[in-house]
Amino acid sequence: MIDEGFEIKFLPGIPPAEGGCPPVNPRVVHADGMIIDYDARVHMRDGIEIYVDVFLPEGADLVPAIVAWGPYGKHGPVKYDLFPKHGVDPRWNSQYAGFEAPDPLYWTRHGYAVINVDPRGMWNSQGDATFYSSQEARDVYDLIEWAGAQPWCNGKVGMSGVSYLAIIQWRAAAARPPHLAAINPWEGVSDRYREMAYHGGIPEDRFGPMWRSRRVPYSTGRVEDTITMYADHPLFDEYWESKTPDLAQVEVPAFVVASWSDQGLHNRGTLEGYKHISSTDKWLLIHGRKKWQFYYEPNNVELLRQFFDKFLRGVDSAVHSWPRVRLEVRERFDVGDYRDEPEWPLARTEARPLYLHAERRELLPTPAATEGEIRYAADGTERLEFVHRFDATTELIGPMTLRLWVEAAGSDDMDLFVAVQKADEHGEIVPFSFLNALEDGPVALGWLRVSHRELDAERSTPLQPWHTHRREELLTSGQVVPVDIEVWPSGTRFAAGEQLRLVVQGSDIYTYPPGTVSMGHSKTRNAGTHVIHTGGRYDSHLLVPVIPG
Repeated sequence: MIDEGFEIKFLPGIPPAEGGCPPVNPRVVHADGMIIDYDARVHMRDGIEIYVDVFLPEGADLVPAIVAWGPYGKHGPVKYDLFPKHGVDPRWNSQYAGFEAPDPLYWTRHGYAVINVDPRGMWNSQGDATFYSSQEARDVYDLIEWAGAQPWCNGKVGMSGVSYLAIIQWRAAAARPPHLAAINPWEGVSDRYREMAYHGGIPEDRFGPMWRSRRVPYSTGRVEDTITMYADHPLFDEYWESKTPDLAQVEVPAFVVASWSDQGLHNRGTLEGYKHISSTDKWLLIHGRKKWQFYYEPNNVELLRQFFDKFLRGVDSAVHSWPRVRLEVRERFDVGDYRDEPEWPLARTEARPLYLHAERRELLPTPAATEGEIRYAADGTERLEFVHRFDATTELIGPMTLRLWVEAAGSDDMDLFVAVQKADEHGEIVPFSFLNALEDGPVALGWLRVSHRELDAERSTPLQPWHTHRREELLTSGQVVPVDIEVWPSGTRFAAGEQLRLVVQGSDIYTYPPGTVSMGHSKTRNAGTHVIHTGGRYDSHLLVPVIPG
């Protein structure tokens, strides 16, 4: 298949029955105060049929629709127990709730319809499956317009959901279907290359293959071979451009939810999405907790209902009294407090450098007068650590930049893995929520393949370097170059006496047993020895986002 000038490669789908999906069986069921239209057929503009389940409140006239568009199977119940410590109370959802999707039982009882979708090529829906593609954007447009024109619909359609169900909302809203009236991207990347497939230009090869082989292989047709496509497109090219939404085209009201804890997945892209959409009516909530738990917590569901009541039902609600931004300032795992802010990123942020001192292994406000260097094995068996102890309570909220002067001894490239951690006054690491269900995470993470060090001067800022990833610049023997490493956004309070710890090494800093949902990067270019230069001519430093007062 040719799309946008490049070939898409496919693998045969696994029969849906092997994933527990029953055959197509259109029927209307009355249950729990709902009218449920199972396996309703919806025609896409090219004639392909996809299947949806429509949940309607019994006895209602005209209602708005909430679309949950995701590839995980509309037939399947929520299975969060596959993920230990997921945090979702089973009493929060009914048997009708899809994975990472709004619960139809709750929403129909509050005057909404919910549409769970099997996209093109997924499960029993016809066609070949592609992900976040131009074809999928056209399909979600068609589904929204179909929903908005149904005799039971008031003409207003919204979207909600986590992860994939959030990512597709950027594409849908950028396409501007006339019936789309509000979106709720709840933790979803907006740049698949930088935020999922190639962290800092380093290929991610743990989560991506697991997702492709275990979460989205089921189809009566073919499924995009993302593993091969990613390997065939190691630089940011037309393939990745085809999967990147034009955020400036998004003008629909948006309630965006991001987290500090999704380092290596949705953290960066959700915040970039909020920053760059053109919506006049947009609000941002940033937390540091577990994503599924936070989505389904009853108080947060009520917040979302206030938003949809306003923009889908025209009901007066508290939305226009909401702060534009509400964010959590974390202290440790599951401990932090929320406060209101007028914008993101925070305009009063002060970018302060903390300089690396080679001999002392510290981060200090002033650079070392004399040059120094530190060497460590590039294979990940050794690491560097630098510590800064705060003499007053300090809040760091936003992205960071790590400037390093580096040299590769024994190789023509370097893969750098970076973590910012918090330690207490005794030097013990303070843990944070991490990804879906982990409880030992960092403050923030960063990555860079040094041959990808080229920056986009127009898009880069002091606290957020923007790498083009369009070409490689290999190193020569003895060459020392400056690199600016993007460290993803975070929001953390350090009390007087507590420490910021910077870790640099040649492999993943956080690793977990097989089966754990986490990121991984096994295909590095590291060999020999990495050399970090500091002091004098070499202004190696961590630039941190200090919030004064």
